[in-house]
Amino acid sequence: FQFWGPGAGIKSTKWIVDATNYVMVNQTPTLLLTYLPHLDYDFQRYGPDDPRSRKALAELDAQAGRLIGYGRAQGFEVVVVSEYGIQPVSGAVFLNRFLREADLLEVRETPFGEILDPIASKAFAVVDHQAAHVYVRDPADLGRVRGVLSELPGVERVLDGEGQEKMGIRHPRSGELVLVAEEGRWFAYPWWLEDDMAPDFAATVDIHRKPGYDPGELFWGTGKFHAAWKLFLRKIGFRVLLDVVPLDPSMVGGSHGRLPGKSWEGPVLICSNSEPAVDGIHARDFRKWLLEFMAS
Repeated sequence: FQFWGPGAGIKSTKWIVDATNYVMVNQTPTLLLTYLPHLDYDFQRYGPDDPRSRKALAELDAQAGRLIGYGRAQGFEVVVVSEYGIQPVSGAVFLNRFLREADLLEVRETPFGEILDPIASKAFAVVDHQAAHVYVRDPADLGRVRGVLSELPGVERVLDGEGQEKMGIRHPRSGELVLVAEEGRWFAYPWWLEDDMAPDFAATVDIHRKPGYDPGELFWGTGKFHAAWKLFLRKIGFRVLLDVVPLDPSMVGGSHGRLPGKSWEGPVLICSNSEPAVDGIHARDFRKWLLEFMAS
């Protein structure tokens, strides 16, 4: 509950720092990779410029300082690398709802709410922050799907296979279309049109049943008392859903996935040794850079 979900906070990062130090001391690895997740929480909850995010940045800085100090004391060179920079957002784009309203997406009604039916659907979206893969069952429908999505407010780019090839992101399991959100927008996964038709897992932290990323899992939807009551019921043997997540994602303040408009909005690469310094590096070249640095 501390690593992901409404209660996620600095405690998980502290544990990871301590665990990493233990490995450095007791295993002396040649290469040790560790992930400090703390900025993924409040930066997405409130946006990168919110005072609460500034506080989270100071908390992360303190833990990173501990880890770097441990590493240098053990004789390690330290490389700090991030995957992305989080940008402020103020509105979600509901791709699957739009596809459903265009009669391209199908659902199944169940006792537990409406479930996406990917087999019967002509098209559906798997979303991840500011990018989305759209899978189109019949190539004959590709032009129509692309056309309707191109007109959707909040969508900046629609990449077909050729466009994905040019960007170097084509993969055998890629969607027939890849979408990129406009600046300040992000993609949400819901397909239901009324909250009372949402599947039962929608209000829970359930990364496996949701066809896409749900930053709403970082928020309390029902309050901590409700969550504590559900946990108590579980402890005494009841099977209950931990339905603590809000269905309204409008409160999300930060996201990522678009190429940054300014270099300082993007990911960073920092090294304790100045010899391998570069002005910039493509994400795909980082592995090569790191291995060459280790061999030098």
